[in-house]
Amino acid sequence: MVHYVPAAGNISFRYHWRPRITVPRMQLLFDFLPVIAFFVAYQLAHDIFIATTVIIVATVLQVSIHWIRNRRVNPMHLVSAGFVLVFGGLTLAIHDPVFIMWKVTVVNWMFAAAFLASQLQIFGGRPLIQRLMTTVDTQLSLAPTLWRRLNLAWIGFFLVIGAVNLAVFHYFDEATWVNFKFYGMLGLTFVFVIAQGFWIASRARPT
Repeated sequence: MVHYVPAAGNISFRYHWRPRITVPRMQLLFDFLPVIAFFVAYQLAHDIFIATTVIIVATVLQVSIHWIRNRRVNPMHLVSAGFVLVFGGLTLAIHDPVFIMWKVTVVNWMFAAAFLASQLQIFGGRPLIQRLMTTVDTQLSLAPTLWRRLNLAWIGFFLVIGAVNLAVFHYFDEATWVNFKFYGMLGLTFVFVIAQGFWIASRARPT
């Protein structure tokens, strides 16, 4: 289970003199590798405990591959992997799927809290989304108020995903939750990232 923030990519948007904004395809696929592995395992085995084992292995592989390729660890991958190990481990140990289901909500709400805290002066006052995106693209320039709006948009996105996940696993059956985890989260994230790309491209400062 991985939660996507823009990085280097392949799909480009250009608005005359405005800088190029990229929306990654392979990065998005790599970020969702554990979710895809979980979904495929569940569809093949129809067993959430086997699928949980698979997602634990997939998250460890994801962190390892990123480190091998870049000689550094993606903090969001690492946090996600940590929660998968804890909640997935509890699911397997107690034989109760509710822990792996709760993990989605807990991780998303934790990311929302981190993004919100990053805007406070005590943490530097520089939105976390700005730090992440300018690390990837040093030419990307937005006004401070726009960075804060974008950061708030990600906070809202994380809160909504967490709340919807909570509702789905509470009111629907296990198979429906698995489908939401794959189709719903992947689809919503892709739509959000594409919309973000157009939003940034229409507002980015020329460099």
